[in-house]
Amino acid sequence: MSGSGAKRAGGRERTRCAWPSSDISIAYHDREWGVPLKNDRKLFEFLVLDAAQAGLSWEIILRKREGFRAAFDDFDPERIARYDQRKIEKLLADPGIIRNRLKIESAISNARAFLQLQKECGSFASYIWQFVGGKPKLNARRSLKDVPATSAESDAMSRALKKRGFRFVGSTICYAFMQAAGMVNDHAVDCFRHAELARRMRRWTIRISDIQ
Repeated sequence: MSGSGAKRAGGRERTRCAWPSSDISIAYHDREWGVPLKNDRKLFEFLVLDAAQAGLSWEIILRKREGFRAAFDDFDPERIARYDQRKIEKLLADPGIIRNRLKIESAISNARAFLQLQKECGSFASYIWQFVGGKPKLNARRSLKDVPATSAESDAMSRALKKRGFRFVGSTICYAFMQAAGMVNDHAVDCFRHAELARRMRRWTIRISDIQ
């Protein structure tokens, strides 16, 4: 997601990426998208949401985000890992989320795989950030057409996660996750957030795991 356009923010015109078109997507773009994350709970939230997005627009997911938080115990992987068939049926009846059985079941199995990774690596963050060497990648996208759907890093992440039992982690989903989690800066170069995040990213680092 990228490209750029002038949108009004705080009473003045700001140039931002072209894809946010509603109040909810503009707020997400301006405050969250592309911010580097070390918090495991937040990373798991994006893992669930990006999987839920498959075949849908991110706008739909943002509008159902609070419904997901309520339905999935605020994205607590330990609680989600214990969900049983009764809980699955309850989720399938919940209009506040994406009611897709495969995606719901993948959230549960991914929670279990997530917890196993935490045990091995100390944190999920230290594992997942190894795919970009522990530092965000600073890209220089000029328009939406310059943004790839996948990358060599997302290909490697997808293969590694699949081997560990994660589902709905194809390379396209992994690249969207990398964008959301700030592993890459894919804001358009003339978007005001590109420069803001670039300054933060140049100083940002995390100790990474060597376990794949």
